Amino acid sequence: MPRDSFLHHSIFGKYCLSVAYLAPIAYYRVLANAEVVLLEQHESYVKQSYRNRCTIATANGLMNLTIPVEKSEKGKANIRDVKIADFKNWQQQHWRSIESAYNSSPFFEFYADELMPFYDKKWDYLWDFNTELQHKILDLIDLEVEINLTENYQHDLTDGINDLRNEISPKNSQSIEELKTYYQVFEHKLGFQPNLSIIDLLFNMGNESILILKDN
Repeated sequence: MPRDSFLHHSIFGKYCLSVAYLAPIAYYRVLANAEVVLLEQHESYVKQSYRNRCTIATANGLMNLTIPVEKSEKGKANIRDVKIADFKNWQQQHWRSIESAYNSSPFFEFYADELMPFYDKKWDYLWDFNTELQHKILDLIDLEVEINLTENYQHDLTDGINDLRNEISPKNSQSIEELKTYYQVFEHKLGFQPNLSIIDLLFNMGNESILILKDN
C-alpha cells in the first residue's frame, strides 16, 4: 500500500501490523475497523520505531518515551527475542512522565490503576510487554478484535493483506487529515496534537475513545 494512503479511506479489509509500545491512534484505528488483523511475529527488530517508542503530550510539548533494549550479539534480532534492558529505572521514569502529563486529564484516575502495574513488574522481553499492554488497552477501550499472529515472515504480503508494518512509523511523514479530533488537556497551549499514543485518547476521552477510532 502506498505510504500515507491508508488514512485516506475507510479502514476495512486485511492488515498486518508490527507490535508497538502504546501505539499511536492511527494504529488503533486499524484495529477498530479492520476485517482481519495480523501481528507480525517473525520480523527483525527495527530501531527508532513504535516497537519500543510512544509519543505523549506534556505541558512543555511532545515527549517520546523509549523502552531501552539490549543489543543483539547476532546482529538483527527477531522481534520476539528482543530483551528489555535494565537501564536507569526506565519503567519508573515512563510512569512518572505519563502521570505528570495526564494527571489533570478527565479519565486519568479512572484508568491509572489498570496501567500502573505494567510499570512495577519486571519484563524480560519487549514482545511480551507490548502485547500484554495492548490487550489491556483493548479491554479498557472496550474494543473486541481478533488478532492473529503471522506464521512466517513474508517481505511481500499476499492474499490481499495491506502491509502497515513500517507505514505507521515516527519516521514517516503521515497524512492525518482523516483522524478525528478530540479534547486534549494542553490543546489551548499546544494546539491539537494528532496521532499521539493511544493513552492520550484514553485519558482524555475515556469510554468515548471507541467513537474516535471507529469509522462512521
